Amino acid sequence: MKALVLSGGKGTRLRPLTHTMPKQLVPVANEPILGYVFRHIQDAGIKEVGVVVSPETGNDVRRFLGKGNRWRVRITYILQAEPLGLAHAVKIARPFLGDSAFVMYLGDNLLAQGIREFTEAFHAAALDALIFLKEVENPQAFGVAVLNKKGDVIKLIEKPKKPPSNLALVGVYFFSPKIHEAIDRIRPSARGELEITDAIQALMRGGGSVRGQILKEWWLDTGKKDDFLAANTVVLDDYIKRDVQGSVDSKSKVSGRVRIDKTAKIVNSSIRGPVVIGKRCKIVDAFIGPYTTIGHGTRVINSAIEHSVILDKCSIENITRLEDSLIGREARVVHVKNHSHALRLMIGANNVVEV
Repeated sequence: MKALVLSGGKGTRLRPLTHTMPKQLVPVANEPILGYVFRHIQDAGIKEVGVVVSPETGNDVRRFLGKGNRWRVRITYILQAEPLGLAHAVKIARPFLGDSAFVMYLGDNLLAQGIREFTEAFHAAALDALIFLKEVENPQAFGVAVLNKKGDVIKLIEKPKKPPSNLALVGVYFFSPKIHEAIDRIRPSARGELEITDAIQALMRGGGSVRGQILKEWWLDTGKKDDFLAANTVVLDDYIKRDVQGSVDSKSKVSGRVRIDKTAKIVNSSIRGPVVIGKRCKIVDAFIGPYTTIGHGTRVINSAIEHSVILDKCSIENITRLEDSLIGREARVVHVKNHSHALRLMIGANNVVEV
């Protein structure tokens, strides 16, 4: 079993943040999304991973993942010159995949439970495809599957106006080598892409066994700001335990599940978890409220922040209240005149906001 991780794309829904970094490297609880993906791959016992990258962001992905030593895997990088569809990514990865079964994992997706048990189930049932599904409230925004009573997939529809079910395709798929023949039989869609839904249906028409796996726990697609903040909230809830190692003075109060790096400094401040505060942070005369992640090297001075993600090397100064916000690397948000209302911001790297 091999893994194919898709880490290309332009992340247009997360702009301006993704003008300067790939969406797969935007951190959740101070860990890039790709880090969670690779943790799941490692837990499943997979050793060989192909990573599909784009010309625009490939170097950033390579810098983070390296050779894969952190997760005890071997990485092969595969360049997709243009975003021509998920099935196209499989097609160009065929020299790496060979005749192996594989799991395809979209690098901007977060799953609660990982993939280990499903890897075992895929092999045990000798399937040609196992696709992850999740019940959603807005199925018209996704690819949608229809299952029979046995759990076999009988129909797939891409973003239907009248959805026949509420089962959305999650960005994780297990395939046997038969998927390559199916991809060879399809043609680009109206938007000029080789669609993985078309390939799966071609697989079914050729007699392949395709089963749907409905996820019971959470799944998050981190494509937009609100989705991303929701992902941060869920991960803080599920993963963060109290671990206060930094310098906290006697005037400060740290309550709840708070993780503070040993190099961080907290002065005359209140921290109420769940919260993560990264390396070399300085928090002075501030309130950091629930569901907030503070990136490495960030300064928060005389400000209140809640339900937000602040990336590395930012400066937040004299802000009465910052909430529901996503702040890019090395950005500055500073007070310059009277302002008492809550701010809700999404700003990219190296920007300055004065209020």
